[in-house]
Amino acid sequence: MNKKQLSERDICTQFITPAVVAAGWNLRKQVREEVSFTDGRIIVQGKLYARGKQKRADYILYYKPNIPLVIIEAKANHRPVGDGMQQAMKYAEALQIPFVFTSNGDSFVFKDMTAGTEREIKLEEFPSPTELWSKYLAHKGLEDESVREVVELPYYTDTSGMSPRYYQQNAVNRTIEAISTGQERILLVMATGTGKTYTAFNIIWRLWKGGLKKRILFLADRNVLLNQTKTGDFSPFGSDIMHIIKHRKIDKSYQIYFALYQGLTSNDESKNAYKEFSRDFFDLVVIDECHRGSASEASAWREVLDYFSSATQIGLTATPKETKDVSNIHYFGPPVYTYSLKQGIEDGFLAPYKVVRVTTTIDDGWRPTQGLIDKYGQAVADRIYNLKDYDRNLAIDERTQLVASRITEYLKDTNRYDKTIVFCVDIDHANRMRMALINANADLAAEHPNYIVKITGDDEVGKQELDNFMDVEETFPVIATTSKMLTTGVDTKMVKLIVLDTNIGSMTEFKQIIGRGSRLREPEGKVYFTIMDFRKATNLFADPEFDGDPVQIYEPGPNDSIVPPDVMEEGADAGAEEGEGAEVNLPPPGYGPPPNVDILEDPEAPRKFYVNGVRVTIAHERVQYLSGDGKLITESLKDYTRQRVKDNFPTSTDFIRHWNDAEKKADLIADLADRGVLIEALREDVGQDLDPFDLICHVAYDQPPLTRKERAGNVRKSNYFAKYSELAQQVIHKLLDKYEEAGVGPLEQGAVLKVKPLNELGSPVQLVRAFGKKKDFIAAVKELEGEIYRTG
Repeated sequence: MNKKQLSERDICTQFITPAVVAAGWNLRKQVREEVSFTDGRIIVQGKLYARGKQKRADYILYYKPNIPLVIIEAKANHRPVGDGMQQAMKYAEALQIPFVFTSNGDSFVFKDMTAGTEREIKLEEFPSPTELWSKYLAHKGLEDESVREVVELPYYTDTSGMSPRYYQQNAVNRTIEAISTGQERILLVMATGTGKTYTAFNIIWRLWKGGLKKRILFLADRNVLLNQTKTGDFSPFGSDIMHIIKHRKIDKSYQIYFALYQGLTSNDESKNAYKEFSRDFFDLVVIDECHRGSASEASAWREVLDYFSSATQIGLTATPKETKDVSNIHYFGPPVYTYSLKQGIEDGFLAPYKVVRVTTTIDDGWRPTQGLIDKYGQAVADRIYNLKDYDRNLAIDERTQLVASRITEYLKDTNRYDKTIVFCVDIDHANRMRMALINANADLAAEHPNYIVKITGDDEVGKQELDNFMDVEETFPVIATTSKMLTTGVDTKMVKLIVLDTNIGSMTEFKQIIGRGSRLREPEGKVYFTIMDFRKATNLFADPEFDGDPVQIYEPGPNDSIVPPDVMEEGADAGAEEGEGAEVNLPPPGYGPPPNVDILEDPEAPRKFYVNGVRVTIAHERVQYLSGDGKLITESLKDYTRQRVKDNFPTSTDFIRHWNDAEKKADLIADLADRGVLIEALREDVGQDLDPFDLICHVAYDQPPLTRKERAGNVRKSNYFAKYSELAQQVIHKLLDKYEEAGVGPLEQGAVLKVKPLNELGSPVQLVRAFGKKKDFIAAVKELEGEIYRTG
């Protein structure tokens, strides 16, 4: 056996796997091969998209299910034994795996991430699970038997086959390790849409099943969150032991409790329901969306945490809040694990997004005429109003109608049934926006009364529509206007358009709003979403605190379509909604009441003026994309493709050589797609149905393109195949017909001889024999491809 001729897979089967098994690893329970741990970034170009490459480990070894310990990178024997170590180390860093190995079948190179050492070992020296687990525990200070028992607590076994993603495993394992060493306050930061609740379930399950935590309190700030959690991710616990606290009525016979912060507290001390529990009743308190006030010392919510201070407390948030008076990190400590929006988009678990920025002619300011009286007889205060004032202090009908018109135009040009959230300044604004949208969509609103709804804390009818709005299978309602109620914690999986017509002065709120669209539903066609910004709120993308850039920012001119074109360009306070979910941050003790910041001199003057008859038009709009590598770009699609191709192939000669040398052209096309070069989007932009080879040579190197028909005709004229038998020549002619019809792809597929028109000439065996042996047929096809793409 010539070892150097073996494939990488042969090396795994014949050398690496036997060495791992001989070291004591259970092949069925502890060893996984070819593990794809990301889905591959979604690359958006125009209306088309592609998936980038998945990150894939050759081997991951687990001490116990979902507790990864080892990653192995395998290479063919003709490669050095340590080849691929740097890639494996990058994977290990993401997966938080402490031990890295590479092998070409001769030996292993062992990288100990806990000690920083690297050495070569023999195949028979591969370490056992016990040896590496003990080494890891010692490194983390987890050797004590009681601590070790906690760290090794088992995960829930899901009979449906669902298991935590790698970052969820990281979050669960780091949390369990922290608890095992006595840490009482723990913070987990995970981007919206990455499964915080499912992660919390796995943490609680391990602690509850192991008997370490027997009574658990799950705190949230929205009823819908409690219902979602109990009936969804937490359902394996069974309804018999779970209970949602309502109307401040306490029943102490359950083990897992769900409650609203405001459902446990009251301004009336005698109605503080949480005090009906003893201080040590709960072993574990989990605080969902903990940025919404729980870290503020003055918050009423904080009273609950202080009362149950003997319990371990875990805070979950996508956006930890850090201000002068409110600090999650001060209360919980630094996060034990963080998974950001940027990483979620990079891994392909979250949807990327485009941004449409809309500027109106009154954005920079509008001043009323002297003595102007509003619609309700109020004298409008004489000053300059701007974006911070609109719909908070001054409502202009024409501006509201223009926003509604632009939203409607976008949906008409894309899909009028795409779920849409319009974030407004306050409840009054949300109501007026609903009316303007109904008038702009009168045809659908007449046919479907719930096509557009207002979902705010004061509107019981609207709140009843929330479940339908979130339901993936429900078409209606399509458009929801809101102010604060939908900013956080609501699982709006199918939202494809988010409209910002409110001032956002908080990075926390901005990230939460972006999170309403970040959930990915590829089977249902939700692969990216669009943010339409009327308030310059997306300037927050430039803030260093923001960690996930858009794929496109678009600012159309007055006469331009609201829908982003298939090109790529580079590129404060809102009234709180009353009712459920409003954030409460009281001033710290000793500071006294907040100052009166009303800008109106007359205390009896109205808070908001309502005017019409104002000329408002679109001044400018712009779109910006993210490239395949996550960078903002300004080029057109052609310019972007030219740059991407030339980065890899500086000259046409380089590209042509790689094209002709490629074993399969499809692999090279896939590699280009991974770099953001999408052939179909480019073909649509160029407007010609060209072969990928001609498309790239034309766009990147300014070479005149040939059609597939012209290329096939040139081959026929050359008569190079006269050396073959008559049957072989017929096969080549039919292959040229196939190329002319569908491109080079079918020629590279072994099944091409089984389909028309090739199968009309004879069986696959007969057709191959016309060239000699199978290798002769493969060589003939390769030669045909060379003739097709001949350039000289």
